Amino acid sequence: MNKNEESLETLIEIVKTYNDNEEELKTIEKAYHYAEKIHHGEKRLTGDDYISHPLAVAHILTEIHADYFTICASLLHDTLEDTTYEDIKQEFNVEIADLVDGITKINKLNFENRSGNSEIETQRKILVGLCKDVRVIIIKLADRLHNMRTLWIHSEERQKATAQETIDILTPIANRLGMSKIKGELEDLCLRYLQPDVYFSIVEELNKSKAERDEAVNYMLQKVSELLEKNHIKHEIKGRAKSIYSIYKKLNKGKQFKDIYDLYALRVFVNTEEECYHALGIIHSKYTPLPKRFKDYIAMPKTNMYQSLHTTVFGENGYLFEIQIRTYEMDEIAERGIASHWAYKENHGNNVSTLMKNTMEQKLQFFRSLIELSNEEVNEEEFVQSVKNDIFDENIYVFTPKGDVIELPKGATPIDFAYKVHSKIGDKMVGAIVNNNIVPLNYELQDNDIIKINTNQNSSGPSHEWLNFVKTSQARNKIRGFFNKVDKEELKKKGEEILKEELRRKKIPFSEIFNDDSLKEVLETIKVKNIDELYIAIGNSQVTPGAVINIASNNKETKEEIILRKKMGAKEQVLEKGKGDIIVSGIDDIKINVSSCCKPIPGDEILGYITKGSGISVHRSICPNIASLEERIIPVKWNSFIQQKYTSTLMIKALKSDNLLLDIISKTKNRNITVQSINTMNELDYMLVNLTILVDHLDNLNKFIVDCKNINDVILVERALK
Repeated sequence: MNKNEESLETLIEIVKTYNDNEEELKTIEKAYHYAEKIHHGEKRLTGDDYISHPLAVAHILTEIHADYFTICASLLHDTLEDTTYEDIKQEFNVEIADLVDGITKINKLNFENRSGNSEIETQRKILVGLCKDVRVIIIKLADRLHNMRTLWIHSEERQKATAQETIDILTPIANRLGMSKIKGELEDLCLRYLQPDVYFSIVEELNKSKAERDEAVNYMLQKVSELLEKNHIKHEIKGRAKSIYSIYKKLNKGKQFKDIYDLYALRVFVNTEEECYHALGIIHSKYTPLPKRFKDYIAMPKTNMYQSLHTTVFGENGYLFEIQIRTYEMDEIAERGIASHWAYKENHGNNVSTLMKNTMEQKLQFFRSLIELSNEEVNEEEFVQSVKNDIFDENIYVFTPKGDVIELPKGATPIDFAYKVHSKIGDKMVGAIVNNNIVPLNYELQDNDIIKINTNQNSSGPSHEWLNFVKTSQARNKIRGFFNKVDKEELKKKGEEILKEELRRKKIPFSEIFNDDSLKEVLETIKVKNIDELYIAIGNSQVTPGAVINIASNNKETKEEIILRKKMGAKEQVLEKGKGDIIVSGIDDIKINVSSCCKPIPGDEILGYITKGSGISVHRSICPNIASLEERIIPVKWNSFIQQKYTSTLMIKALKSDNLLLDIISKTKNRNITVQSINTMNELDYMLVNLTILVDHLDNLNKFIVDCKNINDVILVERALK
């Protein structure tokens, strides 16, 4: 159809052939006039009035019998720059407004600068994931088709970029939707601009052989038709032109033009599935089939619902013919794909629009489960896993200010976004702006948010607190990696200083104690690779300087044995001040481990247990694990100045509530408490929450427990004790 034939009147007449609902037809007219008013005075680069573009898109959609919502949305699809979602919703309805909003958003996507096949596959999935309604994708395909038809007006660079995006991203989706007519024209147009020399050479070859092919096809058509009539099979039969792009693909695989046998092709239409097989048998009874060229897509349909019988036979005058046999309904599906289900036979009636919509909704889920685009030949297990990953993982899609799409898990924060863009942006970020509003860094991003990250090159780096609310493992690992690198340098300096201070205190020269032999023995005994790792081990209290000196000086009596000997030699010891959070009687450089079984925190009454070679293990005095271990128990106490927070675990029993976790976490803010992890378990009538936190003192823990008990629906709060 040329542009002179594309008018509102012809549009309405075509829609009437499959939808005679007067109210819906009037809405289509209203959508046209609404768009015409908004686009008044605008011109396309071709010189045409701008309204010609949405009108042409609507005409393309009538070829697949699109419903009236889709036709209206196609007419309005470029209006949101000059009107609002709410205006369209008020003028028409929420369904049309949602479709217009959807196509507007995906038209803003930037899919340029792709680096490889994996990125292309991801972008196809992103495009599909952003479209909550499959009709948005279909409008997008029609929109792109018309733009490709007028691509000649643009620069060569723009032509190639648009054609490449179309062939990479959109035509595979059209194929998955089974929309072969639109797919075929898009592919041919892409080839026209990507490889014009190849395209026009194929056109020239086709033109050279056109008369010969037409004569051969018409003769074969007549003979096959006579054969089917003789066997009383009602049918229609047509010659089928092979697309230029499909010829190009075969030539690209090394075939010669003269060897492409399916340039001669017929398509046979019958009423029933049984007649398909009957017609096939009759054709094979006269024309010898080419081995290995028969395909039964009726018994085994393609994933896009395509059904047909394909066979290649030695036809009249020695030409090879590809013959496709299908029912009329199968042809609707083959030509229009998923859209054909909107308006096929049984849908024609008074409730056509409702039936179209319901059928479309049913097919939408099917479509989503088939949009596995990475490989046409995956095995069943891979296919199922792909569907699980694509459909059941909850992802959101957000935008950079330039329109690039970033895929993130649901619940992700601006920090996750920043590290997804680049690790340096994450390390230097100091704030985030979402949809032009400043948001906290733990803000939960939503679909279609536009995020700008504020950075400062003088920033000291990420905060440890970020680890409590980032969602992606990528961000978490980058943050941990940053601190590991920073902490190692600090720990190395700290450990070196601690060791040298201990050597000075004991008046031992560094060179005397650390010659080549003694250093080798220290490294092998402590199981570290080099002296830097030794300093780090001392700096993070994994190894004491005294133990290192003992090994280097061949003093094999461990610090634990020294403490135990002192304990056995005297019934009472005077507690001495120490540098750490926990003071051990008689010594201040012993390795100290806070027990994970009872998780003592400052304010708890504690005792020390002398382990065999692993320092002192500190327990709560009520811990059942040390109740019968009196011989190796030593007095310890908390320092008056606590330098860090300690882990504690609470078990919370509560009635089921959507806001319970949010309420619990909100109570931590006023108690200097950091949430480390939350695990929930749902029972029949209630839920259990296992809450692990970092807290600086027993007083704050007890106050937090009281806060939790005061939350509605909370039944019980207990501190865990293994």
